[in-house]
Amino acid sequence: MAKDVLCEVNNCTYWGHGNKCHADAIYVVSHKGNKASTSEETDCKTFEPEV
Repeated sequence: MAKDVLCEVNNCTYWGHGNKCHADAIYVVSHKGNKASTSEETDCKTFEPEV
């Protein structure tokens, strides 16, 4: 498992200094069901806008 998860989406609730993600878990889905060929075919469902 990754030691650090990096994220540049600084308007996410889980974003932290140094582009560190502070979510307890990360949930990523594929646009095509189970098979993605590129990162553009995926979405991070963990994202929550910062309020």
